Amino acid sequence: MHLNNTKVTHRKETWHVDFFGNAGEQLTVRLPEAAALSEEDAIDRAREMMVQLTPFGTRGGGPSLNRYDSLSNGNFDDHPPFGVKH
Repeated sequence: MHLNNTKVTHRKETWHVDFFGNAGEQLTVRLPEAAALSEEDAIDRAREMMVQLTPFGTRGGGPSLNRYDSLSNGNFDDHPPFGVKH
């Protein structure tokens, strides 16, 4: 899925984060109101949840090693974490 658009709505103590793909795909993540303080927080939390649920075929579906690993594709050689230079 290639992300094309994101829409956030707040309904009855719940955040709804809709992700739209360029081929017509749509994925909705629902979060309790306490999980995010703003629309931006809701998007970040929804993305974190999707990454945790989808191992992307790395390490045989095992858990992430750390936060950087959970946000990456598992290849630590291409890009150092969060602007750290070796």
